[in-house]
Amino acid sequence: MRFEICASLSHVEANDWNALISDGDPFLRYEFLRALERHDCVGERTGWHPQHLLGFDQSGVLVAAMPLYLKTNSYGEFVFDWAWADAYQRYGIRYYPKLVSAVPFTPATGARMLLHPATDPVSGRDALAAEAVRLATSLGVSSYHCLFHRPEELAAYEAQSMPRRLGCQYHWHNNGYANFDDFLSALSSKKRKNIRRERRLVAESGLTLKVLSGSEMDEARWAVTHRFYESTFDRRGGFATLTLPFFQEIGETMGDRLVLCLAYDGPREVAGAICLRSDTALYGRHWGCDKDYDSLHFEACYYQGIEYCIGNGLQRFEPGAQGEHKVHRGFLPTLTYSSHWIENEGMRRAIDDFLEREGPAVQDYAAQLMAHSPYRAPSPA
Repeated sequence: MRFEICASLSHVEANDWNALISDGDPFLRYEFLRALERHDCVGERTGWHPQHLLGFDQSGVLVAAMPLYLKTNSYGEFVFDWAWADAYQRYGIRYYPKLVSAVPFTPATGARMLLHPATDPVSGRDALAAEAVRLATSLGVSSYHCLFHRPEELAAYEAQSMPRRLGCQYHWHNNGYANFDDFLSALSSKKRKNIRRERRLVAESGLTLKVLSGSEMDEARWAVTHRFYESTFDRRGGFATLTLPFFQEIGETMGDRLVLCLAYDGPREVAGAICLRSDTALYGRHWGCDKDYDSLHFEACYYQGIEYCIGNGLQRFEPGAQGEHKVHRGFLPTLTYSSHWIENEGMRRAIDDFLEREGPAVQDYAAQLMAHSPYRAPSPA
């Protein structure tokens, strides 16, 4: 396999890149990643510099790829290494830039080693992992990190002596539910009553909710939805990295892959949630509102998504990172994976030791939460 690095997906044909994607993963599609580049969401402004890894067979056909970025900060990764960066600084060692394989600003598990269906998965993954480490070495970066990758990719990284790091999210699983009430019947009485109360509070507030695809969004709706998105970062003192033109473009190019829930007070939009979907899963990504309404966040970001999954036969709903409160609403703790290559020997030993201690703690945490599953036994997950 022959490898090349490209600093922009403009050098790749969309059909060639998308032929490597399984399950219709929306975040890995050419249209999504290229829109990030086109509309200033990655690059100098945000510190995500594309260095995508491309693998070609002997006839020059693209058979493997890896979304790859040279990073000058740790924002938008959701696998937090700020303590590692601080340790490097205290010891007078440079941590940035680093090399990261991830989807920018997206804590969703997915393939990071994209392979053509005709490519042997084991040898293809081994080749990509080895080439990523070789690239990190040649660039002289401090480290290489692959974030939120699939479990089946662990072996290729372990072959490169890259230890894994565990995280915990909360995912909903479709147990063949016929409708939302069928889902509620699988919960304990207390949890079932609480969800019904929260939904009733939203209904009694006079708000109406509409679920729309990206193709149904017009310019005015996108403008107000993007304002909701920005407002969440404004309230939390964060930085809204995704631009309005980015959302408008993927609304046009990936319309059926976007699922939006807008809340209306009369004719006026007052809140909105942005999700994307694959062939089998829904991913909650962004939320914002003009003012707080009792339980509206739960309705727009969780319950409408669960109803959408049931109605459209999707098997999994990942509503985003963090949030133990999700467990009480039907989302169960689920382990996530990342793998890390550290160039400096002393720092590598220290980080290996940290990960050996952190991993069991994360597993224990997930097990403790699972012991408080809201489902009546047996659990549907």
